[in-house]
Amino acid sequence: MDWKVLVSTFGLIFLAELGDKTQLAAIAMSAESKSPIAVFAGAVLALALVTLIGVAIGGTLTRVVPARYIRMAAGALFVVIGIFMLIPRGS
Repeated sequence: MDWKVLVSTFGLIFLAELGDKTQLAAIAMSAESKSPIAVFAGAVLALALVTLIGVAIGGTLTRVVPARYIRMAAGALFVVIGIFMLIPRGS
């Protein structure tokens, strides 16, 4: 196992997820349901599944597309999503 990759991945994901809407949703659901263990289990399973899908797609894509282009596309998607989030919506 490549410990450097493991630690850097953990650090990046931990910092990216800290205080984001997923964590806030888990806080709200835990307070509302009065069942923090069930909320924790559901959140862990959901994040694990989403991560599994991302790793599987990333691993498959790198067989066909160079990693550099995947990083560029991911960065572009972040920018596009950010722009859409800035556009005001009518209520």
